[in-house]
Amino acid sequence: MPDKKLKLTELLSLSIRTFRTKPQRAFLTVLGMSIGIATVLLLVSLGYGLQYILIGKLMTTEDSLITMEISYPSESNILIKKPLLENIKTYEDVAEVSPIAEFPGEVNEDGGSGLLVDTNIVEPSYFRLSGLLPNIGISPSDKDKGLVISSQTLIPLNLSATEETLNKALNFKVFYQDDKNNTFEETNSIEPIKIRGIISDESMPPTTIIFANSLSQEPPFFRKVLVKAKNVEVLEVLRDRFLGEGFLVSARIDLVTQARKITNIITIILGVFGITALIVSSVGMFNTMLVGFLERIYEVGILKSLGATDYDVRNLFLVEASLMGFMGGLGGVLIGIGGGKLLNLIVSIISTKFGGDPIDLFLTPWWFVFVILSFSMVIGFLSGWWPAHRAAGLSPKEAFTKR
Repeated sequence: MPDKKLKLTELLSLSIRTFRTKPQRAFLTVLGMSIGIATVLLLVSLGYGLQYILIGKLMTTEDSLITMEISYPSESNILIKKPLLENIKTYEDVAEVSPIAEFPGEVNEDGGSGLLVDTNIVEPSYFRLSGLLPNIGISPSDKDKGLVISSQTLIPLNLSATEETLNKALNFKVFYQDDKNNTFEETNSIEPIKIRGIISDESMPPTTIIFANSLSQEPPFFRKVLVKAKNVEVLEVLRDRFLGEGFLVSARIDLVTQARKITNIITIILGVFGITALIVSSVGMFNTMLVGFLERIYEVGILKSLGATDYDVRNLFLVEASLMGFMGGLGGVLIGIGGGKLLNLIVSIISTKFGGDPIDLFLTPWWFVFVILSFSMVIGFLSGWWPAHRAAGLSPKEAFTKR
């Protein structure tokens, strides 16, 4: 009798028949595989979620990534004044400059007792370049007047960190000092200053960030300057130049790079734990395929007697194993994504209950879903390779003898 090559549809039909004849064993094998895949997916999603949350806190604005903060060491007693600012603006690789003055200030509402606060006097571009954005309120434009205030400053003023506090007018006074910290001038706000934004960060000390155009006098000098590079390619060159001129330099992109490295390590570690669970489930799948082979030796003999080739028998076991792996992967993806969404909902409810914002702690990249499905089929294929190889090597006589 000539060899009959089995078609793909026939291979699939014979493979599916195994799920009908041994449904409980097939279900438990697929479930074990699904749990392993779901574990990998959940742990990797946790790593990506942590990365998104951490880097998202740092990458609040695009401009902040190519902006550096420069200042002189405090022990040098060197101050940044207007001529130096104008000189920095002429640097070829500099796109924008935003100075920051730091002086003590006094704020009060409707003639009440004054509250001493740390005061940063900035240009409106400060928020865009620094990446520090109000949690409540709007990011100011270049023509805006007003101030952004920390939530800790509002407490002594008997104000709350809510939208109802926005646009409340405060009287403001800044005490300008010389390079020896001697107060030489008091400058008042041109008019009562409205609160334009609130930073809801309990770890931030009582601080007010006031727009320079809201004061009657310009600051005599500055402590820090935000310098935006023209592009990321010249950022390193510009930083080296400032370091050579004696400045201390801090760039947000360095924080982002370090944070990405840390979160990548965390993701890899979590993935290793997940893969360990996947290996355990793969061993169970291999055991299922091996038992299936031992139970179907007689069937292999019949197939070969009817003309099936070694290639057909091998493909039969490999298709069955790959199909089982794919089903396990699909089940794992559904369990993993569903479990992640459920956990996100629980975490968000808890976070909202304690006054925070909703949090997506588990974030699954879609490319990883396709990778994990492909990986599950590969695991199934490898689990079925040895039983398939054994089955293909049996002759009809051996198969009937081993029955």
